[in-house]
Amino acid sequence: MPDQASMASTAYMVNGFDPGTIDDLEPEMRQHVARRLQVLGPAYKLFYRHPVRFVRAEGVYLYDAAGNAYLDAYNNVPSVGHCHPHVVEAITRQAATLNVHTRYGTDLLLEYAERLTATFPAEISNVMFTCTGSEAVDLALRVARFATRASGVIVTSNAYHGVTTAAAEISPSLGPEAPLGSQVRTVAPPDPRQDREQAGQAFAARISHAATDMKRHGTGLAAFIADSLFSTDGIIPEPAGFLRPVIDAVHAAGGIFIADEVQPGFARTGESMWGFQRHGIIPDLVVMGKPMGNGMPIAGMAARAELLAEFGQKIRYFNTFGGNSISVAAASAVLDVIEDEKLAENSRAIGTALRDAIAEAAAGCPGIRDIRGAGLYVGVEFADPQTGEPDGKAALNIVNELRERRVLISATGAHGNILKIRPPLPFSYRHVDQFADALRGSLASLATRK
Repeated sequence: MPDQASMASTAYMVNGFDPGTIDDLEPEMRQHVARRLQVLGPAYKLFYRHPVRFVRAEGVYLYDAAGNAYLDAYNNVPSVGHCHPHVVEAITRQAATLNVHTRYGTDLLLEYAERLTATFPAEISNVMFTCTGSEAVDLALRVARFATRASGVIVTSNAYHGVTTAAAEISPSLGPEAPLGSQVRTVAPPDPRQDREQAGQAFAARISHAATDMKRHGTGLAAFIADSLFSTDGIIPEPAGFLRPVIDAVHAAGGIFIADEVQPGFARTGESMWGFQRHGIIPDLVVMGKPMGNGMPIAGMAARAELLAEFGQKIRYFNTFGGNSISVAAASAVLDVIEDEKLAENSRAIGTALRDAIAEAAAGCPGIRDIRGAGLYVGVEFADPQTGEPDGKAALNIVNELRERRVLISATGAHGNILKIRPPLPFSYRHVDQFADALRGSLASLATRK
């Protein structure tokens, strides 16, 4: 785990810039950081020991004020690439035409909703729109609690599901100073080193035990919510299928299974449009976030129709700009790009190439314990070669070495010891080569310092 001083200065954020080192920055960046602190306050965090300031972006690159290009291997929100021309044109055209909320009838909203629900199994046929993933999670919790007349929620031990009050209360990765809800239980995530049967049954048993504990304390299970890549728990995509006994355990306890698709959704895994599909399950509710609009404020919750029937009759829900015309136009354009540019297929092929290139670059590095991922979401786990203990310091050093080589990633996991590599979907073989060269140089640079 990070040391106490580091945790305090970065507010428990892996790869957070320490404001206490502001005097070490170059004058221009020092002035920029000071301005941020003055006007934004201390809650906003910057990445990297040496933060970077960008002025424009295109495709899978971000550019600083000097024109230097940084390979973006981290940002999933611009899912089809920064400033994709088709998305930009759709936003521009719609902004000059109409922008209203969902209490007026518009064909654009219905056409997009029909396209979106068509990507789900037939059982999931309704969709409600919000502006952010956090709002979508908040709405899903309301629906689940209404449907079950229970209030308990089970999450994994380092989960992240958002920043509204309700979402933060089920997000232990926000750190010990961000309290969990009194009716929230945490369970250890699945073990990527177990086979599918072992991992699934053990995970389901932990959820059943937590649900039983809730019932004993007078709290029924409303929902279990998980991101099927378990991204903040350390990136655990395999073995695919381990969620099958889990959804059965949730239903047996009377709960609703919520699939958080903010990270794995929209073709990220390469095998399917949605991460839960890799596991062969059909959730009750699905939440989505800003990747659906390439960064525009649009998110949503998809649902089995029966879960919304009584909820919709008895509870009025309205989100003033959830589903606004401009954001819907952006989201529709994102679906166009995913389909036209075959980004699911690209994610699968390039993701495999990326993992292979990382393995080759890391050959002979004793500190790397595992390389795992699905599509364009890859984790590289660092552990002390002698003790086997998680090595967050080594991972963070690599993150910052890559930043110096103008390649952007971050780290994840309860110990911050896992590289989080999550580029926009149009990543190519050329970008894989660039990433591998930078990783090779970063590993060699750190090895020479020991």
